[in-house]
Formats: sequence, structure tokens, C-alpha cells
Amino acid sequence: MLRNSEGDKKQEQFRRREFQIGTVLAKKCVEHLSILTKSIGLREDLTKATYSAIYINNDIEMYDVNSDSCAIARTSNLNEELGQVKFIMSDKTGTLTRNVMKFKRVSIGAKNYGNNEDDEFDDPRLIDDYERDIGSEHSDAILEVLKMMAICHTVVPENKDGELIYQSSSPDEAALVRGAASQKVSFHTRQPQKVICRVFDRDETIEILDVIDFTSDRKRMSVVVRDNGQIKLYTKGADTVIFERLKKGSEEIVEHCTEHLEDYASFGYRTLCFSMRKLSDEEYSAWAPEYKKAVLAIDNRARLLAEAAEKLERDMVLIGATAIEDKLQEWVPETIQALMAADIRVWMLTGDKRETAINIAHSCALCHQNTELLIVDKTTYEETYSKLEQFAARAAELERQEKEFAMVIDGKSLLHALTGEARKHFGELALRCHAVVCCRMSPMQKAEVVEMVRKIAKHVVLAIGDGANDVAMIQAANVGIGISGEEGLQAASASDYAIPRFHFLRRLLLVHGAWNHDRSVKVILYSFYKNICLYIIELWFAIFSAWSGQTIFERWTIGMFNVIFTAWPPVVLGLFDHPVPADQIMKYPALYASFQNRAFSIGNFSLWIGMAIIHSLSLFFLTYATMENQVVWDSGKTGGWLMLGNCAYTYVVATVCFKALLECDSWTWPVVVACIGSIGLWIAFVILYALVFPHVGGIGADMAGMAYIMMSSWTFWLAMLFIPIATLLWDLVIKSLFTIAMPTPRELAVMYSKRTSSFNGFERLARLSTKTYTREEEEADDDEMKTVEYGYAFSQDESGAVAQTELIRNVDSTRTKPTGR
Repeated sequence: MLRNSEGDKKQEQFRRREFQIGTVLAKKCVEHLSILTKSIGLREDLTKATYSAIYINNDIEMYDVNSDSCAIARTSNLNEELGQVKFIMSDKTGTLTRNVMKFKRVSIGAKNYGNNEDDEFDDPRLIDDYERDIGSEHSDAILEVLKMMAICHTVVPENKDGELIYQSSSPDEAALVRGAASQKVSFHTRQPQKVICRVFDRDETIEILDVIDFTSDRKRMSVVVRDNGQIKLYTKGADTVIFERLKKGSEEIVEHCTEHLEDYASFGYRTLCFSMRKLSDEEYSAWAPEYKKAVLAIDNRARLLAEAAEKLERDMVLIGATAIEDKLQEWVPETIQALMAADIRVWMLTGDKRETAINIAHSCALCHQNTELLIVDKTTYEETYSKLEQFAARAAELERQEKEFAMVIDGKSLLHALTGEARKHFGELALRCHAVVCCRMSPMQKAEVVEMVRKIAKHVVLAIGDGANDVAMIQAANVGIGISGEEGLQAASASDYAIPRFHFLRRLLLVHGAWNHDRSVKVILYSFYKNICLYIIELWFAIFSAWSGQTIFERWTIGMFNVIFTAWPPVVLGLFDHPVPADQIMKYPALYASFQNRAFSIGNFSLWIGMAIIHSLSLFFLTYATMENQVVWDSGKTGGWLMLGNCAYTYVVATVCFKALLECDSWTWPVVVACIGSIGLWIAFVILYALVFPHVGGIGADMAGMAYIMMSSWTFWLAMLFIPIATLLWDLVIKSLFTIAMPTPRELAVMYSKRTSSFNGFERLARLSTKTYTREEEEADDDEMKTVEYGYAFSQDESGAVAQTELIRNVDSTRTKPTGR
């Protein structure tokens, strides 16, 4: 019985000891976990905001002289995501192209006017054909086309110092009005319900009866006018919507027009079809009340307007088609080539027709001559689904042959591809393609595609555009980039980052994105490391203090570890550490992918945590061994537990600061000052704390005289030199082994950038990059690309502050504008 009683007592003591140990561990975790997470969050936010303000917003390399604008970071929370982008969804017009329109060519009847060599339209045959046989069908068609160009729009003319200036939200419309003016049909006055045009040396007043607005769904705009007593309907829009509303018997003219449109598309021109219909007074009188009722409707207004428009926009006559030039922006091919070399997939989402979209894709280096195009252009769900399955098999074959392939899909097919089971097949096939071109898209389809890629790929998706129709796409992406271009600031205002030109995206991602991602990973891991390195020493001390719960460090110094003594090393790492020079990562874009591989992974995190535990063991036990049972002072006295704690704290501060220097890839003076200064700050604090605070209300009474006790010991100073170095030997050995045995492209780049001021002779990195595109090579390729260096599509602002109808009905250009003083 006695033995059983003794055994029960031992078991009870053991259980109490287990409970006590568990309580101590839980106490330590609760004490330090909240401090750790809050300090990391605050430091990250501070670093990101400061970086955006200093580096991105003031980067002179992303300043555009022509627009006098620079890059703007509207948020700092996504800086590191700029370094993790895998997909870029780009608009075309105004994003890849300049959005500076020039009227180039026109198709009227079976004749094609204009040429590609002239800067703007300059074909005397047009006026000659009109004047040669006035009153003929072809002559009347020429006049109607020129009048439509001068009338059917929302342009407002302004007379400045005798010069006529056209103000418009749509660069296309302004180009058409200027084109008509160059052919002797000049629009010069807009008044409520009428316009005045100079038609071959005589003014004509044309009454505007009704306006049917342009929308992205309708893809057309119509005006009803009274011209010389005749009521006419003028409709301009995309070829697909115009052709299906023509009267029967238009096949021949449609065939000629289609040939001309394909010719224009082969040069990447933006095209527009013109049609008209003559109305009797009875027809218009029967239709007008229904339309006005729809205009005034509150409920179902959009549907009623569409129904009324459909009743009028039918049985029309095709009178012509126009071509407008929109050249690519500078450095677009080089930028896309660099982004693709960085293992980023680029998609082009546009409202253009297929032929033009394909040509633009070639001109901007999205595709090349050897890229096989998988074209999806079906009109039913079954056909689209079957085509996607067929191309999935073809894609597998091309992958085995290591050939590049790209998908081209139009809006009608996309409507089915984003539905039901086809959505999954489309997404999986699209993600395998080297590039994707989506044409004839509506703004909502752009947003749907972005959302689909986000969900299926589970990677960071970036969307970039410049117009109001790109806002939905930009907001659907992980990172939205707006270009402050010719179409206004809607996209730039709704974006996370704004840049003046597309080619600045290269620097934003490859330099700022890669740097931020690398720094963010480093700062987070370093913050975990230094906190674990300090706080886990409490665990080792608990073993030697019989799990009493006594802390080894003075209570105020524990709270100040993150806030003061080690606050600056992670901040300067996040702001001033440049792993690779900017010019070199711009030259070798494949380094971007190497920076991505340095992600916040479980393996990388475990390595840092493991090193923190090893360092804490080294710091505590080396300090303990140095101080245990040793004569520390000349008087023969030895230190107590607080002396041990303060010494260990000193060596932890020194070690984590030296660790920051070891992890820093570029030693700049702020980094060195912050790390060395942090150690000096702790020493100064100990002196101040020990001398002053014990006499102020008894705060820190235990620290009284501690500065003299510590700093009068030669053991303390020798250990301060020896212990941090001995602790960091682990890092030096592991870092050296990995760099020598398994160097990553990033490590090679860092190593060579330290050895030389440039990468001259850096042959090993050359294999990472595809061909580096230079301006000389671009000029050498001009002959090959000369037929595909232009943009295409027709656009008009459907979401302006003033509705198109109200503008046309109410603006009076004859009134003098008030001027401010």
C-alpha cells in the first residue's frame, strides 16, 4: 500500500509538472504572438507605403514627356503582387496603340479610295469622281458618305483664332470629321436640333430630328435628319451589325465592301461601315412617338429604346466604309517580348474584328510567323464545344512537338465558351496557349474572361486598359493598371496603378514588382526569424528555472525589441535592398521568374524558422556557458539572472542586425547605419535606463547599476564579438553551399552584380533570356512588319458625363464660352 501511495504521488507530481510546463509554454505563446503579428503588419504597411511614394511615384524612367505625367501608385497593398503576375489581360486601342486617329481610306460602291503611303487621306480621285458625273448613283453615294462623316457624330466644333478645332470624346469621330473637311464637306457649326456644314463652297443647314445612341451592345449609332426636305436615317457601326440590317439585294455591294474591309484589316486599320435609309414623312411620324415614349420611360427604358431602334434600323442601303489608322505605341513589341520572356502570358482583349486582331497580335510580337493559330469562330454552343475539344487534342500534339500556339476567339464563340461545360474546356485550353486573342468582345465579356482566368489559373492576373469600357476588366483583376491616355482618366482613376504608356509596364513589373516581391518575402521571413530568435530563448531559460514562469529578460526591453531596437533593419531591407540592378533585370527579363521562385513557401519558411531555433540555442547556451560559475569582475563577483538576460539580449540584437546585413544583397549606407545604429541604440538605452529610470518612480529598479556591471566586464565585450559570429557561421556555411552547389539565376545575378558594375561577360545568365529586342533590330524588321503595325476598331464614349443625345440636341457652338478670371 505504501509503495502504491508513493507511486501515486510521483504520478501526480509528474502530471502537475506536465501541466506547469504546458501552462508556461502557453503563456509564452500568448505573450509574444500578438506582438509578433502586429509588428510584422505595421512594418509591412509602412514599408509598402513609403516605397510607393519614393520609388514608383518618383521613378523618372516612367515619366512621359508628351503628356507630362508619371506613374502613380493608388494603393501600396499590391506592390509585392506586381512581382507575382502570371497573366496580363490587355486592351488594344489606346493601350497598345496610340489612339491618335488618322483618316486613311474609304470604300464607296465598288471603288476603293486612298492609299497606305500617305500620312492622311489624299486621293484626288474621290472629288474627281463626284464632280465628273454629278447626279449619278455613284456621285450621290460619295456625297452621302461625306455628309455622314460630317453629321453622324457627337463632335463639337470650336473656332480658336480663326482655326476650326474639333472636340470629341471619340478620336475616331474627330478623324472622320477632319477627313470630310479635307474633301470639301466641312462641319463648322452645331446648334440645338441642327448642324451647319460647308458643302462644296456653300453652307447647308441639316435638321437633327432624333439620335439613337451608340452602345457597346448595339455597336452602332444612328441619326435621323431632314436634309433639303428629305428625311433620312444615317447609321454607322461595325460591319457585322450593319450587314444584317441591309435591304434584300445588297449582296453585290456587300461583297465589294467586304473585300475592301479585309484589305483594311490586313493593315490593322480601324473600320466603320456607313448605311442610310430614306424615310417618308408618314413612316417617320408613325415611328417618332414610340421612340420619344421610350426616351421618357423610367421602367425598362433600355429595352424600349432598343425595340424602337430595331424597328427603324432595317432595310438600309450600304453606301460605304472607312479606314482609320491607329499606330502602335513605341516599344510595345519589345515590352511584350520581354514580358513573355519573363514567363508571363499576355492576352489581348479587343472589340476588333478577327483579321485585324490577328495582325495586331503579330505586329506587337504577341505571335510570330511560326505560331500556329487555333481559331474559334462558331455561332452555336455545340459547334463551339466541339471546336474546343478538337483544339485541346491539337494543343497536346503541339506541346509534344514543342511548338508555340495561340488561340483566337471572337465574341459570339466566347458567349458559348463561357457557358456550362464549355467554360472549363475553354479555360484549360486557353491557359496552355502561349498567347490568346479575344476579338469582337463587349466590356462585360472582358471582365468575365479575367474572372475566369483568376478562378481557374489561381495566379495573379493583371488587367491594363485606358478607356471607360476597360473599367470592369480592370476591377475584376488582381492588379488593375490604367493608362492615362486619349480616352480620358476613367480607367486610370479606377485602377490600382496608373502609367502614361504601355511600355512602362515592363519596368513596373520587372523592376518594382521583382524588387518588392523579393523584399517582401525577405522582410516577413526576417521578422519571424528575429522574434523567434529572441522569444524562444525564454523556453530554454524555463528549463533552467524549473519552469517557474520567470522571464530572463527585463520586462520593458521585451516590448521594445520590435518597436525600437530591431525596428529599422527590416524597414531598410524593404526600402533600400536592390538584389539586382534595374538595367540588368530589364535586359534579362527571365530573372523575373527566378524572383518569383523565391516565394513565401513552406520550405523557405521552415528553413528560416529552423535557423532561428538554432540561433536561439547558440545564443542562449553560449551566453550561459560564458557566464556560468565564472568570475566576471575583478572584485570576484558574478552576475545574476538579469545579467545573463541582458547579455543574451545584447547578443540577440547584435546577431539579428548582422543577419540583416548578411541577407542584404546591396549594402547601401542606410542599411549599414540602421543595423549598426540599432546595436548602438540598445547600448545607449541600457546606460540611460540603468542610470536614470531607477530613480524615477522606481521604474526598472532591477536595472540599477546594470550598465556598469555589464560594461566593466571584459567577458561581456569578448562574448559580444565571439557569440554573434559563431552563431552566424551556420548561415555562412549553408548560404555558401547552396550558392556553389545549386545557384539559382537570381543568386548568379546577385553574385555577378557585386563583382562588376555591369553584367559584361555574364554568359551564364544569357541562357535565361530570349532574344533581347533592340531598336536597331526593330528597324531591321520594318519590311516584315510594315503591313501589320497598326491598330483597329471603332469606339465611341457611351458613358460620358453628358449623353450623346443631349449633347447633339442642346449644344450651341455659336455661343462664346465664358472665361474665368
